[in-house]
Amino acid sequence: MPSLPKPRLRRSVRDAGLSAQPAEPRKPNVEIVQGEGLRWVNIESPTALETSWLEEHFDFHPLDLEDVRSRNQRPKIDEYDNYLFIVLHFPIFDRSVGRLNAGELDIFVGPDFLVTIPNQPLQPVEYLFERCRQKEELREQLFSKGSGYLLYRIVDDSFDYCFPMLRKIGNKLDSLEEEIFEGRSEDVVRDLSNAKQEIINFRKVIRPQRTVLRDLEKVKGRYLSPDIDLEIYFDDVVDAHERIWDMLENYKEVVQALE
Repeated sequence: MPSLPKPRLRRSVRDAGLSAQPAEPRKPNVEIVQGEGLRWVNIESPTALETSWLEEHFDFHPLDLEDVRSRNQRPKIDEYDNYLFIVLHFPIFDRSVGRLNAGELDIFVGPDFLVTIPNQPLQPVEYLFERCRQKEELREQLFSKGSGYLLYRIVDDSFDYCFPMLRKIGNKLDSLEEEIFEGRSEDVVRDLSNAKQEIINFRKVIRPQRTVLRDLEKVKGRYLSPDIDLEIYFDDVVDAHERIWDMLENYKEVVQALE
């Protein structure tokens, strides 16, 4: 009778031992840039681990941390003795579904710290954070003016990011209008419907911010550097929001006319 191959018991035991080794615990996904007496902490898409890190390093109200975990909060601003908790929404084009959705940005701001917590990647926040991390001159310029000015830059950059998106919608409406007057109206019905839905979604994101920005104007003074006047900067954020809303109102009228 031919001899049968022997099983590789030793190798199996050794492999089993390797697979039984416990995996290293994951570290919190927390990024920090600091300088000039100010810390900027950025936590993207936080899990329970990152929330626990916040509980350990900051004395935030449990309800605020619960809002961070929920990732589905309305825009608002909560005022406490030593910090502000702000929730803002910004439009993001979701390529997976091919439409605009709201990206949430939670912000904690105190006299010597600022914490940004986007529930999904927000390019303006990512870009400014990386520039502050890599460029010492910019970091000193922003951080030396206090957490209030850094808050302004983050919010202002995020709203400015809306204008290229609005211009794309405007260009799309101009193209649809040309196609309609060229007699190809039946071919643009679907594109017109998609553009209308984009405008509706954009409006849903932008409109609720009005009250929050007005309230922010009233409470920002505690975190502004006393030697510089930033009143005009926060007024500029409100003006940018109003310009965005006016463009959306105009696009709404154009879509109705084209229909």
